[in-house]
Amino acid sequence: MRRPRATVLYHYFYPDDVVSARHYEDLCRDLVTRGWDVEVMPSNRGCRDERKKYPRREEWSGILIRRVWRPRFRQSSASGRLLNAAWMIVAWSLLLVFRRRRNLPDVLVVGTDPILSVMTARIVKCLRPSVQIAHWCFDLYPEAVVAEGMLRENGWLVRTLQRMMAGSYRSCSLLADLGDCMAERLKRYRCGIRQVTLTPWALSEPAQVVEPNLGTRHDLFGDATLGLLYSGNFGRAHSCHEFLELARLLRGESVHFCFGVRGNQADGLRAAVRTDDRNVSFAGFAPEAALASRLAAADIHLVSLRPEWTGIVVPSKFFGSLAAGRPVLFAGEREAAIARWIEEYGVGWVLDRTTMLGVAEQLRRLAQAPAELRTLRERCHYVYHQHFARRNVMERWHAELCRLGVKPALEEATRTYLQACS
Repeated sequence: MRRPRATVLYHYFYPDDVVSARHYEDLCRDLVTRGWDVEVMPSNRGCRDERKKYPRREEWSGILIRRVWRPRFRQSSASGRLLNAAWMIVAWSLLLVFRRRRNLPDVLVVGTDPILSVMTARIVKCLRPSVQIAHWCFDLYPEAVVAEGMLRENGWLVRTLQRMMAGSYRSCSLLADLGDCMAERLKRYRCGIRQVTLTPWALSEPAQVVEPNLGTRHDLFGDATLGLLYSGNFGRAHSCHEFLELARLLRGESVHFCFGVRGNQADGLRAAVRTDDRNVSFAGFAPEAALASRLAAADIHLVSLRPEWTGIVVPSKFFGSLAAGRPVLFAGEREAAIARWIEEYGVGWVLDRTTMLGVAEQLRRLAQAPAELRTLRERCHYVYHQHFARRNVMERWHAELCRLGVKPALEEATRTYLQACS
């Protein structure tokens, strides 16, 4: 029996270092390991540097990469993002619709970059109904545009886009969200198809709690007893005001806040820090090779999400924090998935106006209780490997793909995979 085939549609892929693209790389490699033939159809343009162009076709880690040529529209501009999205959706649709039937994939996995990518599903399903489609939602549109303040929530354009998205979602056989808050938003579309939560995993998964490198720790936090770190992208969906207010409450204590960020709101964060915020500092953005050491240097990790973005995105840095064995201080709504996980598993704190003073007092106490901090680290590491580890999520992906009408081929692939493992 032939191997099952999967085609993955995502704007960026190897060798780009976009975090979401890295998750799709891991997904594809794990499918190959489990006996799939996998092809990916990203853009030929680089993400950070759009002047960079990659080969139109290559093989990497057993994955066939067929890159789609697109013009050099600026992804950083609103018009460029729309033009890139339209180009990729049309290109993907044409490539799949005009492909010979025997070369069609069994499963098409569609991501959310560029924006509105899932509209490809409606075209493909209409003209190639045998293809089963799974959509992995990393963010929701047009909801994200509304959260940015670019469009009115009840405007005619938003309502039109939502109707188009509803039809696209119904063309899928599976919607995979990143948490309960996102699942609730998707259910408002009343698609009537299967929804599951399949979270992203940490890019680094140490087998045990990572001990801090003392040199890295001193560079970030000086001689402070308790170090709190925000590491990663800082964009429109993120907030810093709660953390800065907390830092000012803890001024004079042996508690230090450090931000190692990049993104379109990073300059605004730097501008919000005052000269008397002596327990707040900045560090350069850490490349992936140095990320594990950077994350392990902190005692607590900072994660934020503005209330209007709840359910639209789920910050992936939460999972990297738990994998390193570090609790999370989350600034956001209690309805957010991260807040629910923090309270369900006891892996951190939710920071808002009502909890600000209580959290400050707990941090003062924790700075003087190293044994309690070690216990908390062990709990976070355990929770990650029980509920969010890459292997666990991939097992759920495998089970869900078995539901999509390719079960015979998957069973054969599974036998091959298990034999290889043994």
